[in-house]
Amino acid sequence: MNVLDFSVQTMNEETVSLGRYKGKVLLIVNTASKCGFTPQFTDLQKLYERYQEQGLEILGFPCNQFEQQEPGNNKQIAQFCQLNYGVKFPVFAKTDVKGTNANPLFRYLCQEIPFAGFDESQSSGRLLHMFLQEKFPETLLDNSIKWNFTKFLVDREGNVVGRYESPVEPMDMEIPIQNLL
Repeated sequence: MNVLDFSVQTMNEETVSLGRYKGKVLLIVNTASKCGFTPQFTDLQKLYERYQEQGLEILGFPCNQFEQQEPGNNKQIAQFCQLNYGVKFPVFAKTDVKGTNANPLFRYLCQEIPFAGFDESQSSGRLLHMFLQEKFPETLLDNSIKWNFTKFLVDREGNVVGRYESPVEPMDMEIPIQNLL
């Protein structure tokens, strides 16, 4: 089993197989429009424009599980991404990424590459760790998604090869992406 074996819902609530991305390098991201990490949409779009022709696909999955930072419906989310960040990569239907109702794709991603902590040498990693430790300490005890803009890198065969926590900037993943392309 790998990522290409999963199906997901589009913004129009149609079911599509991720098998359609066979042969592509994927960057799968849980997103939110009202998060401190939302400006990462800018660099995600830059990566998409720079590498799409070489086989990169970025797949966005809006989620409202982290302090209700994605309150909109699918139409509102799509408009927000397009109008504010010029997002042209696929953004799928709003979904849960953790807990009992978690999308099976995200359960699989977290199982394939467990949570290894935040880079606390960076202030954003240190701050997110402190915030979660104070407000949601139980989330630090498992391998689930910790916050919006957790990113998973998937090779052309559908194997999960990297997990990048929320504070990791998209451009910091450019070399690993280039290596897979």
